[in-house]
Amino acid sequence: MAKVTMADVAKYAGVSKSTVSQYINKRYEYMGEDTRKKIKGAIEELGYHPNYIARSLKQKKTSMIGIIVADIVHRFSTEICRSIEDYCFEHDYQAIICNADNNPTKEKTYIETLRAKQVDGLIIFPTGQNIDVYAKMIEEDYPVVFMDREIPEIDAPFILSTNVESSFQAVKLFLENGHTNIAILTQPLTISTRKERIEGYKKALQTFSIDICNDYIISSEIANVKTELSQLFQKENPPTAILAGNDLVFLETLAFLQENQLRVPEDVSLIVFDNFPFAHLSNPPMTMIAQPAFEMGRKATEILLKQINKDHYEAEKIIYPCELIVRQSSIKKL
Repeated sequence: MAKVTMADVAKYAGVSKSTVSQYINKRYEYMGEDTRKKIKGAIEELGYHPNYIARSLKQKKTSMIGIIVADIVHRFSTEICRSIEDYCFEHDYQAIICNADNNPTKEKTYIETLRAKQVDGLIIFPTGQNIDVYAKMIEEDYPVVFMDREIPEIDAPFILSTNVESSFQAVKLFLENGHTNIAILTQPLTISTRKERIEGYKKALQTFSIDICNDYIISSEIANVKTELSQLFQKENPPTAILAGNDLVFLETLAFLQENQLRVPEDVSLIVFDNFPFAHLSNPPMTMIAQPAFEMGRKATEILLKQINKDHYEAEKIIYPCELIVRQSSIKKL
């Protein structure tokens, strides 16, 4: 059977090819409801599939964007990607998701590949180690929004959260519950978010005149978290409270505590900095610092589409507040 063309649809519906083209591109301003129904019926009856490659060449855009995620395993990243995809679907865009594994080489490859495939713009959770690549996109006026991680050298839209203040509030909560031996665990300090969370931790201790003990500050690969905790808990004054820097660190910490018969919060109080699902259903319910992932994802996509459509936007840093949700895991039982 011969391939159905736009001309076939026009003939079947009794309209011009240009009218069918307007319908496909959703330009309905001067199109009556009856005409729209005729074209819709013709497309369905004939089984017509628009040639989107030809359409993109004519319009000079593909209606596709790329999302380069640092690590898709994180719940926070997953929620943001879902939000971006939802917003894209509402605005007739499609999203391609790539996982960079926090690897700058992989990130650079994805940026080059997606641009070669003519995606209209990118949302990137940056490794921070491809400054020249980021700068080139900005110089070329290529639409891009950076998510979650700040890069001071780059003048572009950034969507961030209050890492320093939120970490400060978590440590303050521990102090209010009688803790002074407070540890913080993060992955290696290669990105701004991890550095900022440790900055907030230190700022809280200094504010309340508590000595900073470097033994209580651990930045480790996930595979080594339990080993680091084992060494820490063998010291003369082990921590009585732990701030887990993200969900993956939290899971390793929780596994260590259970394996060593350490109870939460009776032996060790615990707070997780991340969007941890079912935290309210755990035993005990977990105190967490929740980031507004869905709002952040929508805002990033909104700004990106403004860039793509040449609408006015500000190359600013938009910082979203986090929420400290207090539950039983951070309450010290005396």
